[in-house]
Formats: sequence, C-alpha cells, structure tokens
Amino acid sequence: MINATSFGDLAQSFLLQRRGADLKTEMSRLNQELVTGQVADVKAVLAGNTSYLAGIESDLRTLQGYRTATDEAAFFTDAMQTALDRVQSSGTNFSQDLLTTAKNGPEPVLDQLSRNARTELETIVSALNTFVGGRAVFGGTATGASPLADVDTIMTDLRSAVAGLTSVDDILAAVDTWFDDPSGYADVAYNGSATPLAPMRIGADETVDVRLTAENAALRDVIQSIATSALVEDLTLTLSVDQKREMLDRMGVKLLGQQDGLTAIRAEVGAAQERIDTVAARNSAQSTSLEYAKGALLGADPYETATKLEEVQFQLQSLYTITARMSDLSLVNFIR
Repeated sequence: MINATSFGDLAQSFLLQRRGADLKTEMSRLNQELVTGQVADVKAVLAGNTSYLAGIESDLRTLQGYRTATDEAAFFTDAMQTALDRVQSSGTNFSQDLLTTAKNGPEPVLDQLSRNARTELETIVSALNTFVGGRAVFGGTATGASPLADVDTIMTDLRSAVAGLTSVDDILAAVDTWFDDPSGYADVAYNGSATPLAPMRIGADETVDVRLTAENAALRDVIQSIATSALVEDLTLTLSVDQKREMLDRMGVKLLGQQDGLTAIRAEVGAAQERIDTVAARNSAQSTSLEYAKGALLGADPYETATKLEEVQFQLQSLYTITARMSDLSLVNFIR
C-alpha cells in the first residue's frame, strides 16, 4: 500500500503566495543593499553584538559636532584676519601719505590730509565693527553690539578733551590722556566687554583662544594716531600751518612704527587659523577612518549581492510561470 500526501488547491495557492511574498521581500532587501552598499539586516551580520557599531556611530556624531565647531572657528578667525588687514592697510597707506606730504605741504593739502584721516578712521571703525553669524568679532563677550562707537561720537569727545589748548605738545598730551583714561576711549569709544571670548573647543582635547578686542593696545594706538590727524583741520584749535605740519608729520612717524604691533596681533590670529586647520584635518582623517571601519563592518559585497539578486529574480519569474500554468488548468485541458 502506497501512502501519498497531497495539498488541496487552496493550500497550494496559499503556499505559492507565501513563497512569492518571501521572494519579493528578499529582492527588496538585496536591491537596498546594492544601492546603499550596506547590509540591510545589521543585527544578523553582527550576530546581535551591536555595541562596537554603536561606539563607532557615537564617535562619528561627536566628530560631526567638532566639524561644525572648526568651521565656525575658521569663519570667525578669517573675518578677524580680514578686518585686521583692512586696519593695517589703512594705517600703512595713510602713514606714507603723511610722511611724503605733511612736512612741506601747503595748508590746503594739510587740511585735505586731515579730512582723509577722518575717512581712514571711518574705515577702521567699520572694520573693527565686523559681525560674523550675528556676533561682534572684536567686542569680547559683548557680542550683540558694535564694539566701537561711530566716528562722530569719538571725535566729538576727543575735541572736548583738547579744547582751549594751543601748543602741539599740550594737544598730543591731552589726546594721550583721553585714550589711556578709563573714562575716555574705554568708556566713550569702546562699547564691547573687557572680558574676552572664552576659548573655542574644536576637538576632544583641543581649544583655540582668540582674545583680541577693539580695546587692544595696538589697535587703540592706530586709532589714536589717525584720530589725532583728523583733529588738525578743527577750526577751534586755531593751529598755524607749522603746527599742522608738525602734528601730521609726527603722526606719520607714529603710524609707521605702529605697524609692527598690528603685524604681531595678526600673527597671533594666523597661528590660531593654522591650529584650526590642523585640528580640522585631524578630525576629518579620524572621521574617514571610522567611516571605513563602519563600511568594512556593514559593507555588502556588490558582486555577491548582484548574483543573489539575479537568483531571486529567476526564482520569482519561475514562480509566476508555475502560478500562471496552474491557473490555466481545467478538466478539458487535463483529458485532452
């Protein structure tokens, strides 16, 4: 006696549908792996031990945060360097004009130099009032307001400080006092904070410190020399031609000597820029290394995946063919 097991039409149809669904799921998975280059079932590949992968992904997120930090720090220091370049260029060019012309120039030329000084002062104030990402660059922790007052405010208070003086030495001494006195430049001209910005964190154990403000001595000295030059045309001082020549010539000499101080602070900013670039490159290399490790852990072999995908497509096509033939069965076709 022969035992035989058979399936009814309904059961057979259900088995074919289930097999078809499984093949479609498998084909979808393989398509995903072929497109992304990574396995779809992470837990299966890692045998349930996902802690190593979690550690890699955590480090990658941290490095992405540091990448944002280095980008912001680079943007900030680049803006600072650009502003300092404008200040130094303005001071250098104007000092050359003064040294070339002031000593022997006629009064109209001297007055024009004084007017040019005001223009240069406006350029410098504008540069030092630079904002980046809504933050004042040279204002220390007071990042919400322009670090320097406008030129009119500065010059008005400076004129009051020298009012009634008649000798060049007395005028220059009064200007020195105004710029050094806490109630002078620091109170009237500088609106920023005496507290510099905190060091910017750009890596796990890396920070960059840019403490420069518009109250810095080198910047203040350049502003003083140019503002003093702008006083020369002030009619209330009633300066003689010789006094105008003397003041402008002395300011030209001072401005030329003050360029070393500007060069020094620009070098400090340049060192900060270099440090940011170095740390950014190091973070990028570490991120690339982690991405490679993650890819090696989860990477799907494209050749093997394509081969499996072709097999699944063939099986699915075969299943469709069998299903179509079974649906075409009838008693008439059977007994022919």
